[in-house]
Amino acid sequence: MPTHSIEWVPFPQLLLRGAARHPDRDCIVLTDARLTYAQLEERARAAARSLLALGVEPGDRVGILMANCLDYVEMLFGASLIGAVPVLYNARFKAREIAHVTTDAGVRVIVTNGIVEQHTDYVALLQQAIPGLAKMTPRGEHEAPDGAPALRSAIFLGDETRTGFIDRTAFLKLGQDIAAERVDERCRAISLEDPAVMFYTSGTTAMPKGCPLSHVVLQHAGIVGAVDRLRLRAGDVMWGPLPMFHTAFTQPLTGILHVGGTYVSMTHFDAGEALLQIERERVTAMFPAFPTITLQLLNHPRYTPDAFRHVRVMLNVGPPEELRLMQSRMPHTVQLTAFGMTECGGSAALSSPDDSLELRSNCSGFALPGDEIEVRDPDSGAVMPPGQRGEIVVRGRGVFTGYHNDPVKTAASFYPGGWFRTGDLGELDVNGRVAFRGRLKDMLKVGGENVAAVEVEGYLATHPSVNLAQVVGLPDAKYGEVPAAFIELKQGCTATEEEIIGFCRDQIASFKIPRVVRFVDAWPMGATKILKYELKARLVAELGVS
Repeated sequence: MPTHSIEWVPFPQLLLRGAARHPDRDCIVLTDARLTYAQLEERARAAARSLLALGVEPGDRVGILMANCLDYVEMLFGASLIGAVPVLYNARFKAREIAHVTTDAGVRVIVTNGIVEQHTDYVALLQQAIPGLAKMTPRGEHEAPDGAPALRSAIFLGDETRTGFIDRTAFLKLGQDIAAERVDERCRAISLEDPAVMFYTSGTTAMPKGCPLSHVVLQHAGIVGAVDRLRLRAGDVMWGPLPMFHTAFTQPLTGILHVGGTYVSMTHFDAGEALLQIERERVTAMFPAFPTITLQLLNHPRYTPDAFRHVRVMLNVGPPEELRLMQSRMPHTVQLTAFGMTECGGSAALSSPDDSLELRSNCSGFALPGDEIEVRDPDSGAVMPPGQRGEIVVRGRGVFTGYHNDPVKTAASFYPGGWFRTGDLGELDVNGRVAFRGRLKDMLKVGGENVAAVEVEGYLATHPSVNLAQVVGLPDAKYGEVPAAFIELKQGCTATEEEIIGFCRDQIASFKIPRVVRFVDAWPMGATKILKYELKARLVAELGVS
């Protein structure tokens, strides 16, 4: 299907259209639960009616804080059906960050459940973040809690009751007297340019910032990417294990719903269980996105070269060397890579199955139809010629228009003409394909020489014992900073600091060689990315440098 023939509809209508066309087909599958399109529509409508009973108006914010589960998807679509804006809390946020998001977004209703993720009790976390939560009443006849002036209701979709929360039974009962037509009226009134969802992205120093995405921006990467690059087919089965609060969920979700397929996920990622699930559900497309996930699958004892024999296409993002190594172990699957971010609803550029292995590993392909990409000098803003590195900038139908409640940050993030400054370092080739070369802030300055951490990481990944490598800058009195590497070894493999450093000698420039190597069994993680600042802080404290 050419992209110009895509029929754009507001996000919740993806579900309604699918339910009308193939009601009995599986829509969402988790390890031990599944819903057909018709069942998900029924549950989403029930949630929508109950939210209407609580007085939720178009544009109101409905916060969702849960692990991956059916409740999450039901509330996401339930809020969307009535024109409310789901605010997707990062499930790894702590109390201070949750309090900030609740206030900054103006959350009116918060929804959570009893699934504990990584030892986190979300009810306890919300009560810590919003101390007045316990005094709330089921129908909102109370003063707003301190620090959350817009909050009126909290919902707990668990098996028991929690103080200050409306329980599942009471919540669903609220909507029984609400006419179904009211949901349809609200849904018909949604415009494609209305805000569809709000993500919160985190930096290393500032509080998370809100990224409201319109219905088009939310779906653009997923649908255009599905049609033009992943080439999804009717009835495909997409496996995506990443958190549902992330665009690495909404991008493949919207793509697979567009073609009437099935989305398969997990509440808690486990490589062994994932391999069984991929085989059992006959997955045809995969969106692990990050080597931290894919390598666990490839290195699991249960994995064989035929494990992905039904999988036509997979998306991963990583250094070229790592991508080539992963592709070499997946004979039945074409691996694509991408460039993108939350502000673009996911991918802004994607490689193509028609590209050679070299192109699919060394660059992220062309901008998706509807988007444009340039590379500019980060200081002057001048457009850089092909082959010259600079800041990647993007504009188009798949790009958001600005941060919530932060006009200063928004103004600093755009060039005239709607060009969004991504903060990523890259270059374009003569044909216009974009290659990501690291974060501008992830560049090391070693004695006056610029060193891209991603370049060193990519070389270290070629060592036969290395599963994953991360490079940070270590303060140094002589050179300003020097590279330091953190390495996770493959299962059953060994290596020493001296061996890793020796592996780099005469292979990469001397100023790029890590001066210090540390081995790790686990990584400090954000939503989907390794927290390098925590690695750096750990090493600085250990060595006593500043």
